[in-house]
Amino acid sequence: MLLARERAELVEFCHRMQADDLTVGTSGNLSVRSGDHVAITPSGTSYESLTPESICVITVSGEQVDGDLEPSSEVPMHTSVYQRTDAAAVVHTHPIYASTLSALVDELPPVHYMIALLGGPVRVAEYATYGSDELAANSVAAMEGRYGVILRNHGATTYGESLAKAYTRSVYLEWVSRMYYQARLIGEPRLLPPDEIDRVGKKLQGYGQTVTSS
Repeated sequence: MLLARERAELVEFCHRMQADDLTVGTSGNLSVRSGDHVAITPSGTSYESLTPESICVITVSGEQVDGDLEPSSEVPMHTSVYQRTDAAAVVHTHPIYASTLSALVDELPPVHYMIALLGGPVRVAEYATYGSDELAANSVAAMEGRYGVILRNHGATTYGESLAKAYTRSVYLEWVSRMYYQARLIGEPRLLPPDEIDRVGKKLQGYGQTVTSS
């Protein structure tokens, strides 16, 4: 089976995504790149029923080369990220707080220093129909210099040098979105200056450790 390890990893993180409230129903999609191939979740399939065999494999240009199911409708967005960045994985989610803010603001501001994990304030990409080339173009343009983007009236996308890193960024993007949303219910949040975000960004390089058994 082509990209067996990557397909199994995607199934594992799909189950985590539901548990972490990063999506609803069958929405959202994940992918992992290995060389010129990309393992990506299928379209409209419940996460509970996913198996490594049900994961699709496409080329970086979007041609399906393995898997019986139809790949995610967001193939253009995933492949655009791979073509424009050094991403090894892409996570697209429909989390409630980031999605809510997508309809209200043009940018998630630096209300907490952990936004440095995303490269700084996260921009909101202009709306386009899901699965379209226009949405793909809008998302990678708004992602310039960042590891994530919020999609207008839609959801959010993050990427990373591994699926674990891309997923962690999605978790923190939603957490900062929730913090900003709740702070705005009380008043006008105080924001951190750009130089502090740059400083924290340097401190967070390589953030996260892997526990290995002896």
